[in-house]
Amino acid sequence: MEGVVDFQMRQLLTDLGGFDLCVTEFIRVVDQLLPPRVFYRYCAELNQAGLTRSGTPVRIQLLGQDPDWLSENAVRAVELGSHGVDLNFGCPAKAVMKNKGGAVLLKEPEVIYQIVKAVRDAVPAHHEVTAKVRLGFDDDSLSQEIFDAVVSAKASSIAIHARTKKDGYRPPAYWEKIKPLKNSSNLKTIANGEVWSVEDYTLCKIRSGCDDVMLGRGALAQPDLAKQIKMHNQDETYQPLQWNKLLQHILASGMHSCGDQNTQYFASRTKQWLAYLKLKYQGAHLLFEEIKPLHDNQHVLDIVKKHANSL
Repeated sequence: MEGVVDFQMRQLLTDLGGFDLCVTEFIRVVDQLLPPRVFYRYCAELNQAGLTRSGTPVRIQLLGQDPDWLSENAVRAVELGSHGVDLNFGCPAKAVMKNKGGAVLLKEPEVIYQIVKAVRDAVPAHHEVTAKVRLGFDDDSLSQEIFDAVVSAKASSIAIHARTKKDGYRPPAYWEKIKPLKNSSNLKTIANGEVWSVEDYTLCKIRSGCDDVMLGRGALAQPDLAKQIKMHNQDETYQPLQWNKLLQHILASGMHSCGDQNTQYFASRTKQWLAYLKLKYQGAHLLFEEIKPLHDNQHVLDIVKKHANSL
């Protein structure tokens, strides 16, 4: 999730537990081998063996249209410590598609095949090469061809956002359309889209027949959703994270310490995140209204502390 799930957010979310793997924001590859500093900027976890503070593996995601340049950058990513490489064929952003990247490639399954195969051939076999796709571009008429392209290219797994590019992020997600794709191959298949609760997760697994589920916005709205799902699968009792505990976790995470480099990072990121948290926590509405006009990290931090201490 570009501009949302960065290093700081990955640290905060994985500290709560339940995640098996994190994928970075995409790194755009055009016509060069990117210098190491770019990979470290998007994946600071490379400084700690490619793991978050809690030990969750992190995988670098690449986006582009040139098989050769993508494969060269994929090799660099794993050499620097990424736990495999993920390839983005699902981003619907106009700026990305204008340069023939992301979801626009869903129109060309053969190009998807060429990219995945080139990267798979270049990256050592013990590193996973995975692909993130949607059901299609304007419709899902090419969904089987897209899936088959990834299978034929020998990817390690495929994550399918159960909507087309045209659908964007509008509900519903068509989980049931993943099942015939999954049933056509032994490739590990991961469902994505509209999983906001344990109940959604369970229904998604049933309707899609998938092996696993990838969380996106649902984890931002309910930060311990992965932990809830993990406990559910293990038949263990778990008390969902309450608002006061979440505020304490945010303060303990050190997310606000980024102010040394950017005096508005914590302020802007907190407001952005509250837009999701408001979906699950009533207290998030009150906090958002109070910090909405503010831009300075310290001012926002003081108000977050005030709310945490008042509960």
